[in-house]
Amino acid sequence: MTKVLIVDDDELFRTMLTEMVQREGHQVGTATNGNEALTAIEHSRPDLIITDILMPEKDGIELIMELARRDARIPIIAVSGGRRSISLEFNLESAKLMGVRATLPKPFTREQLREAIAGALS
Repeated sequence: MTKVLIVDDDELFRTMLTEMVQREGHQVGTATNGNEALTAIEHSRPDLIITDILMPEKDGIELIMELARRDARIPIIAVSGGRRSISLEFNLESAKLMGVRATLPKPFTREQLREAIAGALS
């Protein structure tokens, strides 16, 4: 069973995404920001991380950079709704440049998520 860590500060979205990923047969852990994610990874290394880009404390870009610095080599899917004054395209393009396996703009469908997970794990 694949272990997936979902990192998102929006409780409603995190819950919905958790249910979607569990329905695909994966084990799910959650974190509300990059700092919590790093702590979770130290306790139980996931097979895949799905992270929002814009979050308080340590955002998704900072999390991706920290994991690269640690040479963690965990596949990552970056998601973003493009809130605040930064564009959605900028957020997701920045994540792609940092080596994430897939990006998903919010909102996305279950099929898009399924395809992103399959691609990230292949």
